[in-house]
Amino acid sequence: MAEETHLTVNIVTPDGLVYNHHATMVIVRSIDGDLGIMANHEPIVTPLQIGEVHVRRIDNPGHEDLIAVNGGFMEMSDNVASIVADSAERERDIDLSRAEAARQRAQQHLQEAQAQHDTDEAQRAQVALQRAINRIHVKTGK
Repeated sequence: MAEETHLTVNIVTPDGLVYNHHATMVIVRSIDGDLGIMANHEPIVTPLQIGEVHVRRIDNPGHEDLIAVNGGFMEMSDNVASIVADSAERERDIDLSRAEAARQRAQQHLQEAQAQHDTDEAQRAQVALQRAINRIHVKTGK
């Protein structure tokens, strides 16, 4: 029996399917660091951090799709990498001006929470800031 040369990458959020393509490799940011998955990888389940997902599609070998993923987990089994995320946005769908505005709001909220010594609000603002920065990085490639 021949080994498969590609895997399927699915990204699902509470709003539905965000991404579904065949790939040679997917790279995710797990809580233990970056993880690259190729076809025929052993089954694995891993929680994800806020970060970029890189997908090397089989139909365009020199190109990587970038998706901003905000938490969740990935399961790899039978050459299907399924990512279930709180939210996810493809690079082409990110509105940079909205992401920049969200970053500014989060920074302001974080400063206010820190000034009031409100650790819960500061933590929420920090997560919002990470999400906005992640979206900006995916959109700009920086």
